[in-house]
Amino acid sequence: MTAPLGRVVLRVGGHESPGTPGPGRALALALADYPHAVAVPMTLGRDPGLAPAAAQTIAWAARGGGPGDLLLARPLGTLTHLVGWLRAAVARALLGGGAGRAVLLVAPEGGPDADAELCKAASLVARHLPPGRVEVAFDRGVADGVDRCHRLGAREIVLVPASLAPPPPAPCGGVRVAGPLLAPAAVEALVRRRAGEAEERWLRAADDGLDLAPEHHHHHEYEHETTGPREFAGASLRGAVAHGT
Repeated sequence: MTAPLGRVVLRVGGHESPGTPGPGRALALALADYPHAVAVPMTLGRDPGLAPAAAQTIAWAARGGGPGDLLLARPLGTLTHLVGWLRAAVARALLGGGAGRAVLLVAPEGGPDADAELCKAASLVARHLPPGRVEVAFDRGVADGVDRCHRLGAREIVLVPASLAPPPPAPCGGVRVAGPLLAPAAVEALVRRRAGEAEERWLRAADDGLDLAPEHHHHHEYEHETTGPREFAGASLRGAVAHGT
């Protein structure tokens, strides 16, 4: 894939986009083959350390090149974007399902803070829905999440991916797997947009995007109301998160 001015576009992955080369050795090897490139961090907002880690790798790789040969784009999405995308996906999944349908948001584990962020995002999505309509599960906890939904009264459950990773297969009957959170064409368009923005920033302000300090904690970017109780109980939305704003 190339940016508007012919620069190669490299996707940099983390826990939200498994299977995509991540920062460090994998990205450095790719940059060795493409000395004129722009890297796009493939996070939807739950991996704030991905862009700084990519910046460190790119800065190291850029030592022998010229100014602006390597650029770092903005991350694919933010936590605010994620809430909006989840709201749309949940609305589609619940459409026509009646009171007996629930949505189980599934994503790879990303560590305590990242997982807590998804629970808070899901709580915002479920804010105006009846209790038990939206729950969260991570990786190998999908079967337990399905059981939790059943215990809360769901007769039909829809697995909805809450990352760029494909959802796991349905663990039992009465469970349907929805399509991706973002269609491949939408992801492609977003990647191109971020790459184009990085190119424009370089041409306008000679900013290569690499001036990022490593992050040691989560920055909360929600533009929504804060949610209810702050007691985190596994991946259930009946509690909120002890790391919140």
